[in-house]
Amino acid sequence: MSIDHPQRPHRNFYGRFKGKHLKQSQKTYLDEDLAALSPGAVDWETNPERTNLDLDGLFGGRPVWLEIGFGGGEHLVHQAANNPDVGIIGAEPYINGVAMLLGKIRRANADNLAVHPGDARDLFDVLPDQSISKAFLLYPDPWPKTRHHRRRFVTQEHLVPLARVLKPGAIFRVATDIEDYVRQTLEEVPKAGFQWLAERPTDWREPWDDWISTRYEQKALREDRVPHYLTFRRQG
Repeated sequence: MSIDHPQRPHRNFYGRFKGKHLKQSQKTYLDEDLAALSPGAVDWETNPERTNLDLDGLFGGRPVWLEIGFGGGEHLVHQAANNPDVGIIGAEPYINGVAMLLGKIRRANADNLAVHPGDARDLFDVLPDQSISKAFLLYPDPWPKTRHHRRRFVTQEHLVPLARVLKPGAIFRVATDIEDYVRQTLEEVPKAGFQWLAERPTDWREPWDDWISTRYEQKALREDRVPHYLTFRRQG
């Protein structure tokens, strides 16, 4: 008897999966460390039934945080090292960034991290409803041309499944140096069931108390772009 499985949806991916050649040390990190840091079966090939991940088994019942597109991993490792009482999943399809993160994990000796080297939308498929306590979207690809704005993360295609996996009251942080990205974020995120928590200008002009400036932010500052730090709460 055949068993019907959900059909994988067509999802355009517009970013890069790989850049310049990896260093030999980075290849070693990928070969030796990546599989052990998997959050579980995320890809459609290994989990066609889209069975939920066992987050309690993965992190021993600790609260779970999520970073969407962790870049080089500075912030992800910083949060893991400073919050050993939580588990953190990072999703990043750019393999060079994944390799950079793995080197940082080795040096930090952090043991409360899991890494999905792929599309966050596939991860959303298998995260249980209301399972994530905090999420981060830090300096996402700005897609500056107007015709490309639909590619940005802050569209309902991404925000609706993100809202589904966040617990009521969960915090969603967005950092960007692109003013139009701020505009779209403030327009779209509340539509998905979030409340913007700013009460005064310093709430979006100054970084969070536990912030570590990433290499992307440092580049923005060198180029005289102004970072914005937006904090939302999942309603419901």
